[in-house]
Amino acid sequence: MVLTLDLPKPPNPVGAYEAVVIRRGVGMVSGQFPLRDGKLIATGRVGAELSLAEGREAAQVAALNVLAQIQKHTANFESLDGLLRLECYVASADGFYHQPQVLDAASELFVGYLGNKGQHTRTAVSVHQLPLNSPIELVVSFACRPNHWHTAID
Repeated sequence: MVLTLDLPKPPNPVGAYEAVVIRRGVGMVSGQFPLRDGKLIATGRVGAELSLAEGREAAQVAALNVLAQIQKHTANFESLDGLLRLECYVASADGFYHQPQVLDAASELFVGYLGNKGQHTRTAVSVHQLPLNSPIELVVSFACRPNHWHTAID
């Protein structure tokens, strides 16, 4: 069963870069943070200032922002062929080794919302800290159907 969710407005980049670039049928979504209404829902490191459950919630919010970016740049998912790769950076406390479980929250949301198009490869990386003191940063690549390629950056 595919989830029905209201996606947020895609967040603006927090620096001098594009949120999404699509070229020759491959799209890249720049790092998305767990922003809601322009503010981080949590800050700090998972396993220290945040629990595993709070880290998973942050991953879900960041995943919603990824979906919002893809929706905006693929004509409401019309040209989306599917996700390719999910990279997750988890600001982690020393001794915290559950990054894959944090990332599962985003993976499950993508498949739940997009069905087979949400299936992807992935990697989970532990880092000491992230920009804005965010606990999570998600980077996603995706494919578009060839007859819907975008050549311009929005």
